[in-house]
Amino acid sequence: MIQFYLLSVLLNAVTGYVILFADRDEERAAPGKIPEILYEETFRLILGILAGIVGFFKLLTVVRGDVPVVGDLLPALAGLVGSFILLYEFYASRGESVPETLSPFIRTVVSSKKYVGMFCLIAAALHFLFPVVLFL
Repeated sequence: MIQFYLLSVLLNAVTGYVILFADRDEERAAPGKIPEILYEETFRLILGILAGIVGFFKLLTVVRGDVPVVGDLLPALAGLVGSFILLYEFYASRGESVPETLSPFIRTVVSSKKYVGMFCLIAAALHFLFPVVLFL
């Protein structure tokens, strides 16, 4: 469906931008250049939930003429991984105890969130430019 196509491109781009440039841990080097709403926890929570939902449904729905599941694999994975990063940051910022027994894979994903942000932005751009290419 074309609606999920647009939502996927839009949410992957916003999620990638938020993860890459609106990092709450670092000092804001250029105040005023990045909108303050991108630093708010509620916005990040809602964005994470929406990106996860759209990423999941992107696996089930396809653009006309595309191959089911495989055709939209890259943007769906970008949405799901970006959503995981945002939801994990929200959970960790609540001060709840984060278990030290996290799997090494999850620790690697969380520690390389800048690469996840770049992956989301690249997936959004490629999916926008090439809507029916296999794996995009």
